[in-house]
Amino acid sequence: MNPSPIRWLRKRVQYGHEEYQKNGLAGAREGLLTTWRAIFHELNAQYIRRIGNPGHSIYERDWDVLVVLDACRVDLIREIADEYEFLEEIETFYSNASKSSTWMERNFGGEYADETANTAYVTGNPFSRMLSGSEFAYFDDAWRYAWDDDLHTIPARPLTDSAIDVWRNESGVDRMIVHYMQPHVPFVSEPELGSYNGPEDFGDGFNDLWDQAGYTLPADQVWDAYRDNLRYVLDDVRLFLRNVDAERVVITADHANAFGELGFWGHPPDMLLPSIRRVPWVVTSGVDSGEYEPTVDRSGQIHDDQAVTDRLQDLGYV
Repeated sequence: MNPSPIRWLRKRVQYGHEEYQKNGLAGAREGLLTTWRAIFHELNAQYIRRIGNPGHSIYERDWDVLVVLDACRVDLIREIADEYEFLEEIETFYSNASKSSTWMERNFGGEYADETANTAYVTGNPFSRMLSGSEFAYFDDAWRYAWDDDLHTIPARPLTDSAIDVWRNESGVDRMIVHYMQPHVPFVSEPELGSYNGPEDFGDGFNDLWDQAGYTLPADQVWDAYRDNLRYVLDDVRLFLRNVDAERVVITADHANAFGELGFWGHPPDMLLPSIRRVPWVVTSGVDSGEYEPTVDRSGQIHDDQAVTDRLQDLGYV
């Protein structure tokens, strides 16, 4: 926020007036929402700077395998829990971050270096570029070789295959994290939501999907696609659980998504909204039936900065 609150407020009022002149009441609403979001975001950031960041590290809980469903809400997974036999009791966990990159910073290395060193991390999230693979017992940033350019995301199956292969065959791994990208946008079942065509279209696509929800996009349509994206990844989680021996598997999320609460959508950084920070915590187990033989091809990895940036843009990040 501007060091001079009065000057900053005047600029926001001017912005709201200009939006009203251009777009009438809809513009005035957008101006007010933008101002409110900026104020609330600044208050969040000041709280974290002065009081400290609330939430818990994943290593404060007991698990053998942690399945991370990126951007999954508690109420979303509860809606479809009766469709999956392994979703028996859905508890909650207060995440220490509202964005994947911050979640990685706060959970890996540092005070958790010993735990990280005994953990295999199989991830579809391109923010893993900020991590050092040498800090882990095994590190597979699968998005580097299994990205789907048509879907603008990484499908679930390459992660499932890699994770089964690692858990069966890699020695020296005490724990494993499997970080799926779904139900995070893009929505596999409705890729047209967001009207995304490519990195050059960024700003009119998935990054704005949550701002469009409830306005140019019906909120119930977005919710239905969001829920279908969760079903899509849970189908693979079911396959995974039938092909690993693990006594304590926990299904959780790095963060969730706001869905209109206090005027917010998506998951802005440094947000303390419970709808974003409160994530599922489901305890189950895995038994390896041996029924499935994964197909793993880790060749063709990309490492250039522009390709990494493009993949983050596909997911709605600047």
